[in-house]
Amino acid sequence: MRVLITGGAGFIGSHLVDAHVERGDEVLIIDNLSTGREENVNPRARFEKRDITDDLRAIFQSFRPQVVNHHAAQINVRRSEEDPMFDARVNILGTLNLLLLSKEFQVEQFIFASSGGTVYGETDDLPTREDHPLRPISPYGISKVTGEFYVQTILDGSKWTILRYSNVYGPRQNPLSEAGVIAIFINNILKGKPSIIFGDGNQTRDYVHVFDCVAVNLLALTGPGEIYNIGTGVETSVNQLIRMMREILKVEFDYHHGPPRAGELRRSCLDCTRARNRLGWRPRIKLEEGIERTYQYFKQLS
Repeated sequence: MRVLITGGAGFIGSHLVDAHVERGDEVLIIDNLSTGREENVNPRARFEKRDITDDLRAIFQSFRPQVVNHHAAQINVRRSEEDPMFDARVNILGTLNLLLLSKEFQVEQFIFASSGGTVYGETDDLPTREDHPLRPISPYGISKVTGEFYVQTILDGSKWTILRYSNVYGPRQNPLSEAGVIAIFINNILKGKPSIIFGDGNQTRDYVHVFDCVAVNLLALTGPGEIYNIGTGVETSVNQLIRMMREILKVEFDYHHGPPRAGELRRSCLDCTRARNRLGWRPRIKLEEGIERTYQYFKQLS
C-alpha cells in the first residue's frame, strides 16, 4: 500500500510512519520541520521537506498514494488566538489543498486528524459523544471543525475517516511547546525546573497514549469510514496529574500557578463507544503506565 503521511516527522505522525513501514507499506512523508524533527524520520520512508500549502501536484502525480493520512497542523491554541490568519492558512487552506489533490488523483482513503476537545467546546455531556453539537471557542477549534466539513464535502462519496483525538501524550512529544502537559512536566522535572499550572489546576483532560492513536489509524484502513472520538473516557485534572506523577515517578514536583489561558476548555473527556463498536478499538495503555513509559523515554534523552 502506498501511504502519504503529512506531519510524518512530528510526534504522532512519526510513530504512524514507523507502524506503516513495519507493515511493509511504501510511505511518503511530507513535513516542513517547523515542529517535526528530522531525527524522527524513518530512514525506510521517502521524505519531502514541503509545506502542506505548497503546490504538491508533482508529488501526488509521481507517488500516486492510495491513502493520505493528514496529521500536519498548527496545534498551538494560544498561537491561533494571537494569529488566526496563520492558523487558518495552515489548518484550513493546507487541508483543502490536500483534499483537492486527493480527489483529483483518486486517493482511496483520506484520514484526517482532528481535535476531540476543541471542536466540541465546553460540552453539556461528559464523556462527550460524536453527535454533540460543535461549539469551538478558539480559532484552532474553528479551523479543525472547518477541516472536518471540507473532508466530508470535498470527498463526498469517497472513503474518509475523521479521528477526534483527546489529549495525546507519549515519546517524541515536544516538551517545549505549549501543548502536551505531560511532556512539559516531565521535561521540567528532569531539568529541575518548576512548572506553571495555568489557572486553579482543576481543569480536566482525557489523556490517550500515542501508541493507542497509532493503533486506531491502522484499524481505520479497513473499518467503516466515520467520525470517531479517540480517548479513554477518563477525566483527569491537572492537580490529579501532579499527584499521580509524584507517586509514580517518586520525584519532587515544583510548580506555581499562573493566570488561565484564553481559549482553553474547563473540562474535556470523550466517549469512544463508536470506535470500540465499529473498529474494535479500545485504549490499551493506562495513564499510570503511560506516564512511566514517557518519563523513561525523556530520561534516556537527558
